[in-house]
Amino acid sequence: MIARLLLCLALLAPPAMAQDAPRGGLEATARFGAETATTTLRLHTTTDIDVLGPAIAAFAEAHPDVAVDFEQWGSNAMYEIARADCVAGRAGADALLSSAVDQLVELVNLGCAQPWRSAATLALPEARRWRDEIWGLTREPAVILYNRRLVPPEDVPRSRFDLLDLMRRDDQRYQGRIATYDIEASGLGYLFAFADSLEATSFGALLEGFGRAGAIATCCSAEIIEGISEGRWRIAYNVLGSYAAARPAPDVGVIAPEDYTLILTRAYMIPRSAAAPGAAAELLDFLLGPEGQGLMAARGLILDPGGGGEAESAERPIRIGPALLVARDAEKRRAFIRRWRETFPQPTP
Repeated sequence: MIARLLLCLALLAPPAMAQDAPRGGLEATARFGAETATTTLRLHTTTDIDVLGPAIAAFAEAHPDVAVDFEQWGSNAMYEIARADCVAGRAGADALLSSAVDQLVELVNLGCAQPWRSAATLALPEARRWRDEIWGLTREPAVILYNRRLVPPEDVPRSRFDLLDLMRRDDQRYQGRIATYDIEASGLGYLFAFADSLEATSFGALLEGFGRAGAIATCCSAEIIEGISEGRWRIAYNVLGSYAAARPAPDVGVIAPEDYTLILTRAYMIPRSAAAPGAAAELLDFLLGPEGQGLMAARGLILDPGGGGEAESAERPIRIGPALLVARDAEKRRAFIRRWRETFPQPTP
């Protein structure tokens, strides 16, 4: 499965996808639908308009009575606004779609969502839905990137243990040349790092290795991928594979770690105070249907290469559900970030 997944990543070449860039707030907007539409649906999402836009345009064409105001946000800012709207009981977004799945799970747990049940939602596996109030729409692996020109074949890290071996070397080839997300700047980065801490016996060693190698923590997928392509960094850890597929570059190699590969599903939620919940439910069913899934797959948001055996057993889906609330516990979050800051003292400007 892993080999076929990498082939899919290599072949996909959609328009540039938005990074998970919580340093900013509202990043871009667009409107889809007819001027004669009688209902306006306000969508807040961390996904780039160029990537999700074709699916939204197809939805609007199939539902001429609904127009969609598309707002592209950084995950942390989107979460803060949704929580504030929930507490105040005011109408804000009609639908949320985020890669920072734990943030939406927390909102559901706080009573900020409203339920919806349909044949499309009930067909989802349990790992991709919870309480009929949050649903997973995509399938995206967390990968290791490397610069093909600057990392020789024998050094390409195909697992976390290989990466540890590189960082333990006495030579300076990779000193200051390894990058990953900054977990305070990136909601997605925090989710991946926290999932690693629960999954990997190597997590403590990884942090130690990052510190020894002078690794860089930065906010954004686009910056990481560009840095790898240009040779500023030679290896990047835990980058969402769909971002790499969306920004194809001949010098950037992609590895799904053989020890285990985290699999993310972006989460969709209908806020309790949504002004157009019916339209939000229609959009959800459309995105879960054959046309919506096909359009998202064409943009690299759904990677399902099939296969089985040992490679498939290396996949670790991040399940949507109450287990993610551990990542949102304020005390645990502060402790986790303190531990992270021992390795990465300051966010990269």
